[in-house]
Amino acid sequence: MLKAGLVGAGHLGKIHLRLLNESDQYDFVGFHDKDVENGRKLEADSGYPFFENLDELLDQIEVLDIVTPTLYHYDYALKAIEKGLHFFIEKPVTQTLEQAEEIVQKCRENNIKAQVGHVERYNPAFIGAKDYIKNPMFIEIHRLAEFNPRGTDVSVVLDLMIHDLDILLSVVKSPVKNIHASGVCVVSKSPDISNARIEFENGCVANLTTSRISMKAMRKSRFFQKDAYISVDFLEKKAEVIRMQEAPEVATPFDMIIENAEGEKNQILFEYPSIQPNNAILDELNSFAKAIAENKNVEVSLEDGTEALKVALEIMKLIQ
Repeated sequence: MLKAGLVGAGHLGKIHLRLLNESDQYDFVGFHDKDVENGRKLEADSGYPFFENLDELLDQIEVLDIVTPTLYHYDYALKAIEKGLHFFIEKPVTQTLEQAEEIVQKCRENNIKAQVGHVERYNPAFIGAKDYIKNPMFIEIHRLAEFNPRGTDVSVVLDLMIHDLDILLSVVKSPVKNIHASGVCVVSKSPDISNARIEFENGCVANLTTSRISMKAMRKSRFFQKDAYISVDFLEKKAEVIRMQEAPEVATPFDMIIENAEGEKNQILFEYPSIQPNNAILDELNSFAKAIAENKNVEVSLEDGTEALKVALEIMKLIQ
């Protein structure tokens, strides 16, 4: 078991605290929070050891879980590197591209493993569907959320869309060619709704719409590729694959056959990938521990997080 500590005991940090404490991959040592009053109260309520002095915590652990506001990611990552600690860092990886690139380089130089908290990679619907996604050429993504004042200090692009940017970049194996984007501030001082069209060098086009002022939540992605359409519902944890193949010579009454203008007949097949319920945050933390223990590549690397941040910042720049 890896001795682990955490910094940042806010809303998400408290979830991480509980899961680190429950995980059989970690020996949870304690946590640090800049808000001493909050830290002491949480210690009294939960029993998790609170370290007012960060260095005292860092000297007792092997892995640091960084769940602070993004503003502090860079500083804590450097602190972890300085102490020779592997670290898990929430998304977005840092505030600026320069900070992210510096952290990537320092981790390489110091042989430190780090994973970025793009938790949708562990969504069971995506896990069930991803092996069906092969060279998609058009992608439609909607992530709509009801209004929540928490998180409105940053653009909806960094708050929500970045989840889908990471998924998108993980399935399209081609450099970004062009980006077009627009966004509107409705109830916040930063954009609350945004749309981006991303064109890749291989011809793939992705259209993303993200809102945090919707009446109904939606987190759905649709992937279109030759002879197949894959739908992934990240919210409902469902996936559907519709494939087309050459029609059999003798069709049964239950076969769905279509004929195009050229007279070619094809059969439509419906598949529903097996979805295994999970705790995505626990799974991402445990997979990081496994990557450290077995000295393997992490699922969501700093390089992945940096690429998602790069595209997100470009979208924000275009909106401004």
